[in-house]
Amino acid sequence: MVDERDLKDLLYQEFARIGKCLSSPKRLEVLDLLSQGPKSVEALSKATTMSVANVSQHLQTLNNARMVKFRKEGNYVIYELADDVISDFIHSLHTLSEKQFAQVQQIKQTFLNANMGMDGISLADLNDRMEKGEVLLLDVRPKEEYENAHIPGAVSMPFEELREKLSSLPTDTDVVAYCRGPYCLLSAEAVELLRSNGINAFRLENSVQDWNEFQDHLH
Repeated sequence: MVDERDLKDLLYQEFARIGKCLSSPKRLEVLDLLSQGPKSVEALSKATTMSVANVSQHLQTLNNARMVKFRKEGNYVIYELADDVISDFIHSLHTLSEKQFAQVQQIKQTFLNANMGMDGISLADLNDRMEKGEVLLLDVRPKEEYENAHIPGAVSMPFEELREKLSSLPTDTDVVAYCRGPYCLLSAEAVELLRSNGINAFRLENSVQDWNEFQDHLH
């Protein structure tokens, strides 16, 4: 007969495998980036400012814990989350950390203070104004992240391309920019650039996942 204690020990040992692989801040950042869509090792290296070798090592650890999967495309190895539930888990981890640790709130506030005076917009206001056709919504993340998932009605305009496309934007309509969420400053930099060129712009600090959850609650 199998001992119940042995079964529980085995079970929690398996649970702990996930915990161990999440103990690295860099691996958490990699998972956060992959929650936006599949990425090559080189793209992850650039986004995290780690060497390709270091990123590969972290990805191997995540792969061993079944958190990511990969495929080959020509000379590139493309990684993605092994399951959508992992994206939900990372989102919950952010929420829990903000709730439990004052320091997380302080760091977030520092992010926001760097953009003092920058007007934001809530999901509810954005929803109302988009239904009325009053705003142009820009997704300033890389194009492949937009293609993976985006807020309906948003136009893809990666931050790197924004300066050269300024002349194509309307000056008589409010513009809202969003990126990966509150810890991503691409949208803040986009709003700063837009405003310095006479465009009335606002920052949405929420992510695509936040938008989807908001829509689920509406219905």
